[in-house]
Amino acid sequence: MSEREHFRHALRFLTVLPVRPARGAIAPDWLTRCLKYSPLVGAGIGAVAAVVLLIATELWNETIAAMLAVATTIALTGALHEDGFADTFDAFGGGFTVEKRLAIMKDSRIGTYGALALGLDVALRIAALAALTPWQGAAALVAAHAAARAAPAWVMTRLGYSGDVSAMKVAYAESRPRADELQLGLIFVLLALLPLALISALAVAFGVVLGAAAAAALALWARRLIGGYTGDVLGGIEQAFEIGFLLGVAAVLS
Repeated sequence: MSEREHFRHALRFLTVLPVRPARGAIAPDWLTRCLKYSPLVGAGIGAVAAVVLLIATELWNETIAAMLAVATTIALTGALHEDGFADTFDAFGGGFTVEKRLAIMKDSRIGTYGALALGLDVALRIAALAALTPWQGAAALVAAHAAARAAPAWVMTRLGYSGDVSAMKVAYAESRPRADELQLGLIFVLLALLPLALISALAVAFGVVLGAAAAAALALWARRLIGGYTGDVLGGIEQAFEIGFLLGVAAVLS
């Protein structure tokens, strides 16, 4: 399968944008192979949200602009990662065995733990963006959405899949990202971090540290409670990194 098709898979999976259907048979490990383009797709999502933020700031105050920017990212992704974040907290908060936690993750209904986690998730991202100037916020959006989408690939190199393969929402055969794929993804992340680094290298460093700490904490929690990751956990890890990154940037720049 060509690299162009891998990129289209990433765009098709991570966004609601209309993408031409795949040609021919899809390889079982398609999801792993397209992960290297996740930061690039994330940077694009962040860039669209950044434009919304800059335009909205001219019309309303910083809080409304931040809300519209975050809403834009949710609309572009179909709340893919937010759904995983909520399902993960529902499962980890309400399940007392591995089997029960995995069953809760598959339940489409949202519970108290998931609702609270999702509300705090969105609120913290909006508050962090609102604490920045428009151009700082724009650069932070591009950086956060690129870097956060590299976190799931990192987790997949450390943990194994622990869910029920037959009940997966997408057809996928477990396969770990290769070193060259991780390197390409890292290049995309570094390029996306550059505009924010020109504003403040310290903000980038603190954002990455806090984001990585939040993502690692959720990954370790998942390993302890279910023995590995699921698709919902990976979505939750993306959100955890994004929250930590934006809070770290806001702590330095605000």
